Amino acid sequence: MNGNGLVDAVTFLIHALGGLYLLAVLLRFVLQLVRADFYNPLSQFIVRATSPLLMPLRRVIPGFGGIDLASLVLAVLVQLALMLVILALNGTPWSLLHLLAWALIGVASLFLKIFFFSLIVSAILSWVAPRTYNPTAQLVQQICEPVLAPIRRFMPNLGVVDISPIFALIALHLLDRYVVLNLAEMTLMPSAIAFFL
Repeated sequence: MNGNGLVDAVTFLIHALGGLYLLAVLLRFVLQLVRADFYNPLSQFIVRATSPLLMPLRRVIPGFGGIDLASLVLAVLVQLALMLVILALNGTPWSLLHLLAWALIGVASLFLKIFFFSLIVSAILSWVAPRTYNPTAQLVQQICEPVLAPIRRFMPNLGVVDISPIFALIALHLLDRYVVLNLAEMTLMPSAIAFFL
């Protein structure tokens, strides 16, 4: 394996493993934001996985208006660390201001993707297992409901068919495609870390 191959392999590992932890941290923020059931087994797993780094941060960053700012700050810090390591491995130049902007853009992209894929999973489950009481399915529903509720207020009632997820998916896709990606282009995000989008 040549040098570039080794860098690619290490970059992939950092992205995969670090990305999973970043997902857990951001999920913890989302679960608190949507007031999900924290006694759900999946919620408890996320709480246990993120507590070692989150608890010390909570001592200096209090919540505000029911928003867990410490978990959001931790998500940005984890994203910063991952991007910094990958940029260093690839020898890509960066500035602190750009790195912070790229980390915020990466976290925003993942935040939108959590809701996007939760809506897709929810839609699939509504067709294949509409009355399931699986803990994961219940958590997915709790994540989706705050996104769908405002749309349903403006949608006509079509009986058994709920088309609000379609409009939510379109809105999330447009935000990701035309806001997040444009911000990444405007800040000249390097290709070495573009896979975080």
